[in-house]
Amino acid sequence: MAKRTGEKYDAIINAAVRVIAQYGYHQAQVSKIAREANVADGTIYLYFENKDDVLVSLFNEKMGAFISDVEKALSNVPSPVNQLRELIRLHFEYLQADAQLAIVTQIELRQSKPAVRKEIGLILKRYLGVIDRVIQDGIKDGLFREDIDVRTARRMIFGTMDETVTSWIMKDCKYSLTDQVEPMLDLFLNGLSK
Repeated sequence: MAKRTGEKYDAIINAAVRVIAQYGYHQAQVSKIAREANVADGTIYLYFENKDDVLVSLFNEKMGAFISDVEKALSNVPSPVNQLRELIRLHFEYLQADAQLAIVTQIELRQSKPAVRKEIGLILKRYLGVIDRVIQDGIKDGLFREDIDVRTARRMIFGTMDETVTSWIMKDCKYSLTDQVEPMLDLFLNGLSK
């Protein structure tokens, strides 16, 4: 198998996003991805074992780059409250900028085989760790309650962002995700009480 870098590899990954977003994962044949990437069908198999491998690689490339960007951005933000704000903003900004990728990550990845979901879970674990660190730093700095269960808070934060993006997709991306940052941050920080 060829090295997973280069113009053709990138073209296949980007074509896979477009094809899967348009046709759905189950209808996105390798031949459609190859045609969209402007490569021969056989070229796909120089880089990927099968369509599942394309999907996992797509998520790894796109999510990996996003997580690296988030880690870098948060390293320049001293306050955990502002880190949380930045995390939410980056999450929404990234997916709002590429609605096709949002469709793939929010809808199509969830319809994949258990083995694919397991691989994706391993990739996602790194992002969840970033959220955990923000929460832990907020507790340590006395900005968040000491009695917060980090895993529960992480599920709440990630789950809320995740559902917000899914709802945005289901509403045909008709409103701004980034307009949701401050209301969501307020809800996370202040809860539902008066």
